[in-house]
Amino acid sequence: MSEFLRLKKSNCKNCYKCIRHCPVKSIRFSGNQAHIVGDECILCGQCFVVCPQNAKEITDSTERVKVMLSDSAPVVASIAPSFAAEYGCNIASLEAALKKLGFTAAEEASLGAALVSREYNRILEEEKPSLLISSCCHSVSLLIQKYYPEALKYYANVLSPMAAHCQNIKTRYNGAKTVFIGPCISKKDEAERSGGIVDAVLTFEELTAWLKRENIEIENIPDDVNKHISRLYPVEGGILRTMKPAAETGYKYIAVSGAEHCIEVLKDISSGDYNGCFIEMSICKGSCVEGPAMENRRKPVGNVLKVENYAGTEEAPISLSEKESLHKGFTVILNNSVQPTEQEITEILHRMGKTRPEHELNCGSCGYNTCRDKAVAIYKGKADVSMCLPFLKEKAESFSDNIISNTPNAVIVLNESLEVQQINKAALSIMNLRSASDVLGEQVVRILDPKPFMDVKNTGMSIREKRTYLAEYRRYVEQTIIYDREYKIIMCTMRDVTDEETERGRKEYISKQTIEIADKVVDKQMRVVQEIASLLGETVAETKIALTKLKESISDE
Repeated sequence: MSEFLRLKKSNCKNCYKCIRHCPVKSIRFSGNQAHIVGDECILCGQCFVVCPQNAKEITDSTERVKVMLSDSAPVVASIAPSFAAEYGCNIASLEAALKKLGFTAAEEASLGAALVSREYNRILEEEKPSLLISSCCHSVSLLIQKYYPEALKYYANVLSPMAAHCQNIKTRYNGAKTVFIGPCISKKDEAERSGGIVDAVLTFEELTAWLKRENIEIENIPDDVNKHISRLYPVEGGILRTMKPAAETGYKYIAVSGAEHCIEVLKDISSGDYNGCFIEMSICKGSCVEGPAMENRRKPVGNVLKVENYAGTEEAPISLSEKESLHKGFTVILNNSVQPTEQEITEILHRMGKTRPEHELNCGSCGYNTCRDKAVAIYKGKADVSMCLPFLKEKAESFSDNIISNTPNAVIVLNESLEVQQINKAALSIMNLRSASDVLGEQVVRILDPKPFMDVKNTGMSIREKRTYLAEYRRYVEQTIIYDREYKIIMCTMRDVTDEETERGRKEYISKQTIEIADKVVDKQMRVVQEIASLLGETVAETKIALTKLKESISDE
């Protein structure tokens, strides 16, 4: 399958919304990026519609069509009947705009729808199958071929209105190229598989962008084409309204739209509950007027009314030539992915932290309906263990709880009302509390002075490693208080430094005592020195006197 729907990797934000809405889970995640698995995709376009980051994009075929227009062969557009809802105009007005782009002509694909309805009626009357499913929606076709091959025997072997109309165009325009324009992504794939019946497909979004670039406006031109009933094909139940009355065919008519509903019906078909039914199936909820490439898809009621007003009750003026055949065979598209064993699923569940059945929450946050589906996706390489948000949340909480519980520092978390939200064992020990439940939800004033907390909250200035004496608890702590404005919490950590303060006090006392003793020793030594000095002074004086007298005595002689 060509890559008609792809991912702009730079925009993917790892939100898993696309996988949550993908009906067949054909998206894998690798390197925090989503990747579409082409072999499994049914091109319903749901991922394109719901992506909040606009990370998905449809392959643009505008340049390819421009090349076709540059050739000499006529190029005829087949316009999906939902154009009446998209552009709010008639076929004549849209054809005039397309001719300005270079198209030879433009016709309504509802002409092909009329041929398809006639073929459905013929099958019901002549072949009388036990059950018949319409084959107009290519995404339904891919869904059955890839995932519910047992329903293929009930699937109508009939061309889609697009293919039937383009085939008819080629019988009327010699050597013509056909371009289908509509609200559907999967039609691009159908065209590729059509064997040359449909040469290219443009979505309404591509056409609108092209007209805008060329400054071409759709003008209001009178329409003389008859208002035929097959214009109702794009609304839910529209196909059924083009069929012969159920009373004539003897079949019950059922309209099913939306991927989930289609899947449920396909699952139940084997039960035999739908015998004697003709089922109109559309992968888009509300049918084609809510297609992924409809810019006005968010106005379903208005879209239906526009189509209803443009439709009529007459038969479309078209007939099948001898060269045309509406028969189309559908085959199984094999999916070769290997399924894991029960033991392998169990091992993966254990890696996801799902060791017991009650751990399997099946919350769907990862995009998969059940934890087991997620485990299978992991086995196939389409998902990762980290996509389980409850697992990540529990892991993160467990990690943070382990840190908070086992740190020797006291931790207290308050809300903006200064109510205790969390307290660890170290804090309980400092404040002589028995359990956290004694203070959780209580005002912090019950256990600590609230002023520092109020100051930090009001000023936004944190307190860091401030030594504080908690007189009530006879403890010294090194206190840090931080206010987180984003999460609106006040966090306090306290390191018990009582032993340090006690040791520091003891050392200060010893130092003081040592200084006092040293002062006393110095004083005493100074007194001794002074006394010695005094005695020495007296002795010297006496010696001087004696020597003087001796000198004088000698001199007299």
